[in-house]
Amino acid sequence: MDQDKALTAEELQNHVAAVFRDHMPFNQLLGMKISQFDQSGVEIRLPWHDGLMGNPIQKILHGGVTAAILDTAGGLMAILEAVRHMPQVNLVEFQKKISRMSTIDMRVDYLRPGKGEEFIATAKVIRKGSRVAVCRMELHNDAGEHIAFGTATYMVS
Repeated sequence: MDQDKALTAEELQNHVAAVFRDHMPFNQLLGMKISQFDQSGVEIRLPWHDGLMGNPIQKILHGGVTAAILDTAGGLMAILEAVRHMPQVNLVEFQKKISRMSTIDMRVDYLRPGKGEEFIATAKVIRKGSRVAVCRMELHNDAGEHIAFGTATYMVS
């Protein structure tokens, strides 16, 4: 990719998805996969494996894993929203901008034990300002049960 060429929103989205897929070892360790990443939303899927277990007696998802997948979905949604409002930039400028993006605050409400064969996190933007974005995230299992939801504030500039 030519680093001086101004990139389209779609090219920026593809770059972010590739970084998530290829350069984030923690997400790979957990097994997170992006199943939707476009202007209509973010969806991340996490197949169950015993390494995700937080309670071996009940065989349920660890609360930290729940928080991690919610934060990841919200962060990706905040980046998508930032891209939507970003003037055309080249790859170097974009990487500089997103390197400052981070989670400022996050709250997770655990609604029921995380049981299932797969977990699906979704996110939407509640509000985006010039410096921060607030996102609402949900986690469901493969049976459609609502496991948890979160609200987070992200630095976007």
